[in-house]
Amino acid sequence: MNSRTIKLLEYNRILEMLAEQAGSELTKERISKLEPMTHLHAIQDAQTETTEAVSVILYKGNIPVGAFPDLSRILKMARKGRVLNMRELLQVRVCLQIAREVKTFLTEDVPEIPTLQEIGNLLERVDELEKDIDRCVLSEDEMADSASPELKRIRKEIRNKNESIRNRLNKTVSTSSAQKFLQEAIVTMRNGRYVIPVKREYANMFPGLVHDQSQSGSTLFIEPQSVVNMNNELRELDLAEQAEITRILEVFSGRVAEHFHGLNNNQKLLLELDFISAKGKLSIQMNAFEPRMNTEGILEIYHGRHPLIPADKVVPINVSLGENWKTLLITGPNTGGKTVTLKTIGLFILMAQSGLHVPCSEESRLPVLEEVFADIGDEQSIEQSLSTFSAHMKNITEIFRTVNEKSLVLLDELGSGTDPAEGAALGIAELEELRKRGALVVATTHYTELKKYALSTPEVENASMEFDVETLSPTYHLRVGLPGKSNAFEISRKLGLEDKILRRAEALLGENELNFEDAVTRVEEERKEAERITEEANRIKEEAEQRLQEAEAQIRLAEQEKAKILEDARNQAKGILKETEDTVEDIREELKRMKDESKGHQVNKVAESRRRLREAEKKYRDKPAAIPAEKEGKPIRPDQLKIGTRVKVMSLNQNGEVVSLPDNRGNLMVQIGALKTGVNVKNLMLIESEKAGNKERKKRQYNQIKTRKTRSVPMSINLIGKNLDDARMEMEKYLDDAYLAGLRSVTVVHGRGEGILKKGLRDALKHNRCVKGFKGAPYNQGGEGATVVELKE
Repeated sequence: MNSRTIKLLEYNRILEMLAEQAGSELTKERISKLEPMTHLHAIQDAQTETTEAVSVILYKGNIPVGAFPDLSRILKMARKGRVLNMRELLQVRVCLQIAREVKTFLTEDVPEIPTLQEIGNLLERVDELEKDIDRCVLSEDEMADSASPELKRIRKEIRNKNESIRNRLNKTVSTSSAQKFLQEAIVTMRNGRYVIPVKREYANMFPGLVHDQSQSGSTLFIEPQSVVNMNNELRELDLAEQAEITRILEVFSGRVAEHFHGLNNNQKLLLELDFISAKGKLSIQMNAFEPRMNTEGILEIYHGRHPLIPADKVVPINVSLGENWKTLLITGPNTGGKTVTLKTIGLFILMAQSGLHVPCSEESRLPVLEEVFADIGDEQSIEQSLSTFSAHMKNITEIFRTVNEKSLVLLDELGSGTDPAEGAALGIAELEELRKRGALVVATTHYTELKKYALSTPEVENASMEFDVETLSPTYHLRVGLPGKSNAFEISRKLGLEDKILRRAEALLGENELNFEDAVTRVEEERKEAERITEEANRIKEEAEQRLQEAEAQIRLAEQEKAKILEDARNQAKGILKETEDTVEDIREELKRMKDESKGHQVNKVAESRRRLREAEKKYRDKPAAIPAEKEGKPIRPDQLKIGTRVKVMSLNQNGEVVSLPDNRGNLMVQIGALKTGVNVKNLMLIESEKAGNKERKKRQYNQIKTRKTRSVPMSINLIGKNLDDARMEMEKYLDDAYLAGLRSVTVVHGRGEGILKKGLRDALKHNRCVKGFKGAPYNQGGEGATVVELKE
């Protein structure tokens, strides 16, 4: 990519933001050299890595790569046979620990991240070496006693020897005869040997070796002859300790050399993972997404936000290029955001082709380009010098040397810096040549001639940056399809410039220019009105959709209520049928008992039985099928209604309760189940509640039912050969009858078979309120082919 463009678009600042997310200095060094790629597959692979990093970070947290050290030099030295020091071994241990933790992190409880998992699987764990270094090396300059038995023995002897020397010298300095010759009654060390401070004039009283003297010279630090040999032995132990530590370091260095390839490969993999993790963290920080890359030269950015502008200040843009037009000409006032738009487009291309997510909607599409050229001047001065124009032309000349159909060209203030007429003509010529070369072009300008050129030329489109004349401030919104106005006259009028001056300026501007500006104004006003109408239509549409959803929900509730009422009616009908069958059964039993009685008596019994049947028929002939506790009444007046009054809505054929009193038109709200609906009082019928029955009568009826059930319910039920649903329904009804009959234990016969029927029925028994417990039948009563059920009292 063009280095000047990379600098102009501030790509380096993106790399700095990326480097802040990295843990290792190695990764930061790699990031500083990151450049955009130009091959689609390589870009897509890099984007996939970033997407996977975002996925795992959001799901589980940051990949624990951390600030791993650079082992390159250490591994090379170990391979050449050099002994590593404790600091270098600790760095090896850190890398081993990070590799182990990362490998575990990427293999346990993670989303679908095939690329990252493949890298994690390649990491080599050397747990034994890691544990041994951790156990033996305590710090950069301290080896643990447990590093080897020999080192432990030597250090124990050193401690004992130190203690012996100090004890002997303490006895020497603590005697009353010696204290008058000493500067202080202490034992200290000089040059690694134990000494005592003796006054210079009494030095001959303590034969031994002088190792040092005080700054004033009045005190000599003497090693008494009595401990010289002991100090020598201590020194020998110190040398033995260092020799053993060196031996241990040699062993560790050899082990590191053995794992040279694995550790070297681990470092490369950790570098790659740290880089990918940094990309993922930057994507989350910028609220960015993976763009859809293409080689067709199509650019579509939705809600694009410049990544270097704070999130609370940036204004998103929508811009497209390459499909319906390949040249976009942006006009508008100074400081309106034109240059930021150019930089956003160019920076998005550079970031995406570097494998970075871009801060825009995930529906955005970006082309894969070979070059991005930019001629952008940040100095927006009202004074344009020849040197500025010359620099502009130099950049344009460089662009035309290599631009092709795989290029994006960003031109700021096209044609500026010279005579407006010449500048506009030169700008049009440049755009035409770029169109012939097939390049994508985004340019900004103030010239009306260029606006007209965009209106009349195929594959060239106008765009503008909005400006609020009332507040004299830009909105930074990009509008594609309409040229922008300079707004010079409106701004001047708002700032108080005299009307006669403005009228003269309008006269000097020329009729064609004024007509063009007026046309742009009218189109802009019509566009705003169309947007307002569209927004209103969208709002109405949303409200209509919401009301439709509410109505559909109410219909579903009404259908559910209807189904419930029908189910209640079916259950009631079943109860009526069952009670009728029980009555007939009772009569049949009575007829059997009559056969030994007198004929006249039989006639009386038959007559009695017929009477009971007629009473049962009359009792249930007109009984309501849906709501047994309520019956319809007469039409009602509004003054008869109160909150909670039970009514029937005739148009819906549903019963409900009054929840609001009727208004002057007779309209009110009725609650039907979970549904509230508005009705008119003319559409209602009053429901008269059935009077409470006599408790004693109900008790007698219950006792009669129980007596009949006791006589008719068998002690077992055979369900062999039935499907599970039918068998469960029959068993539930049978258990209810047995419970009402007062039975305490019954048997359900289901057979062995494949065990499906047995398992399903026993599962149902667990949830039956009448069942106290159950178990398999004894062997002589069917074994596992039957279940003995114990009923509650």
